[in-house]
Amino acid sequence: MTATESTGGSKRSSAPLGAGSAPGPRGTPRRTSTSRRTATRAGQYIALLGYLTFLAFPFLWLLSTAFKPPRELGSIHPTWIPEAPTLENFRQAFAQQPLPAAAGNSLLAAAVSALLAILLATPMAYVLARFRNRLSRAATGWVVISQAFPLVLVIIPLFLILKGLHLVDSRIGLIMVYVVWSLPFALWMLTGYVRAIPRELEEAAAVDGAGRLRTLVSVTAPLLAPGIVATALFAFITAWNEFFFALVLLKSPEKQTLPVVLTHFLGAEGVADLGPLAAAALLATLPSLLLFAAIQRRITGGMLAGAVKS
Repeated sequence: MTATESTGGSKRSSAPLGAGSAPGPRGTPRRTSTSRRTATRAGQYIALLGYLTFLAFPFLWLLSTAFKPPRELGSIHPTWIPEAPTLENFRQAFAQQPLPAAAGNSLLAAAVSALLAILLATPMAYVLARFRNRLSRAATGWVVISQAFPLVLVIIPLFLILKGLHLVDSRIGLIMVYVVWSLPFALWMLTGYVRAIPRELEEAAAVDGAGRLRTLVSVTAPLLAPGIVATALFAFITAWNEFFFALVLLKSPEKQTLPVVLTHFLGAEGVADLGPLAAAALLATLPSLLLFAAIQRRITGGMLAGAVKS
């Protein structure tokens, strides 16, 4: 039924009774939005937890294997926690292979190559970030594309070049290869850090009378320090874990790096001495984990903390 009233020639009609719907309780849309956000965040945390579990599984299994005695290593019912933990695997690993000397070779190659890569990449990154033109954009594009080249594609030219320079089976030759290989990534990473530094800080220093060199040393370099440290650590870890170049270029046992020495725990028929191999691999993995922890603290610390004057 529709009610219609006429008053002074005007009509006012009302909707049929029962046709309208009563408004819902107040706050329902807000509660729905909050519930959706909560569900989305919970899903993100669950996905992150699954990803972390996927990443942590190999390390946890390696940690468990390194402390298992031979009887548990050969068991058809493997366990996560060793029933009779032992350090015998570590003793055998040091007795079978020259792990300290190999670790020293890896440390030397990784530290020197990371330092040289940073010294070369820092001024180049500043030029690419501050003087943007066609040449700098082409150089940036080449840096990105070069990261897609497989190692097998470049190993033969590198070997021939080093052979011509009499640097095959040489620590210096290996360091040169590591510098060339890590330089594009270091350059790309540092360019992003330089671009994140406001130009206004350098312009303010120039207005105060500081020259280009004084500005770079007093203003840009301190703000760029966290990025330099993070990039150097990434370059160090890349060289520390590298295997293919060291395997091809180094033949003398006393010059081989730690990843190459780990392959010596495999027998002639491919049978692995699992306990000592797991112990040696665990010791080789620890430096990378510690350096990644340092990288995390540097990155989350913030590049421009305290840079803006009030």
